[in-house]
Amino acid sequence: MKVLRPTSRNEALDMLADDPSIRPIAGGTDLMVSWHHHDKTGWTLMDLSRVDDLNTMSMDDHALQLGALTSYWDVIASKDVTNAFPLLTVAARQVGAIQIQTRGTWAGNIANGSPAADGVPVMMAYNAIVHLQSRTESTDVPLDQYFTGYKQSVRKPDQLIVGITMPRTSHDHEWFHKVGARSAQAITKVGVAMVKNGSGWRVVANSVAPFVCRCKRLESALNDGQSFATPADVADILKHDIAPIDDIRSTARYRQTVLARLIHAHINE
Repeated sequence: MKVLRPTSRNEALDMLADDPSIRPIAGGTDLMVSWHHHDKTGWTLMDLSRVDDLNTMSMDDHALQLGALTSYWDVIASKDVTNAFPLLTVAARQVGAIQIQTRGTWAGNIANGSPAADGVPVMMAYNAIVHLQSRTESTDVPLDQYFTGYKQSVRKPDQLIVGITMPRTSHDHEWFHKVGARSAQAITKVGVAMVKNGSGWRVVANSVAPFVCRCKRLESALNDGQSFATPADVADILKHDIAPIDDIRSTARYRQTVLARLIHAHINE
């Protein structure tokens, strides 16, 4: 195994252009979880930790900009960001322990492509845009259009996630809930983020499909003013939006039932 350590964005993009099989890593927290389960013969990793122009975070009246190396802790530590985007901090505090929060990055949470990712639902609910860059082009992709399958995305092998933008708008409603064996340091069994603004509802769920997904049929029902007398009414719509599976952490039936009950209880508070 070989590790490359670029010190600039252009150097990193040149490396990817020359060898698209390179695996970029930032905090490396997702990689280490499965480290012992892979044959790493022939791997070439690109450690981005020295690329200072990716380690940025800024916010103005219009948007929040997260660089590719922005960590969960960077957001937790910023009172301004927490006040403007509270669900980011709520989710970040449930991603592992402090050691993981200070190493793990929001961009890495996207790049890993796990359907159980805790950071992705809140970013997607906040209408995040993913900024991809290669040596020859830059592309902006809405986060809700980024994933194409389990751990698959629109990112090309020579592209790097260089940043994430979330528009700064007023929200009438913001909520995130994670169901796991513990409130942190446990992979999500069922998760949901709900945000409402002038454009309507955005409902995003994780651990209930091959990738983190918007529940668009349910969004439409909520935007039309539909009421739900029972969790079963919510579940009847959710079945068009999600595709849960049985795995070591839970069952498809549990996930569908719990998600419907969570949403029903919340919208009827």
